[in-house]
Amino acid sequence: MTGAKKVHFPVLVEKDEDGFFVVECPLLQGCYTQGKTLDEALKNIHEVIELCLEEQKEEIVEQLDTIQEFCYHLVTVEV
Repeated sequence: MTGAKKVHFPVLVEKDEDGFFVVECPLLQGCYTQGKTLDEALKNIHEVIELCLEEQKEEIVEQLDTIQEFCYHLVTVEV
């Protein structure tokens, strides 16, 4: 594929109570998956991102071009 644009997507990874790695791409609605290992989960999210892009590629790429910065912060709350 000549001239294809490469885009970096942030993903969030969480290990659930059953030991599975749950991965979500917060920039794409409904874009999440899981895996038994971190490598499997990351491979799976790559495939899910590609599937999401197949359906709405032009709209998503245009939307991503408007994002200036994406940050991850931790907020401490007393519970």
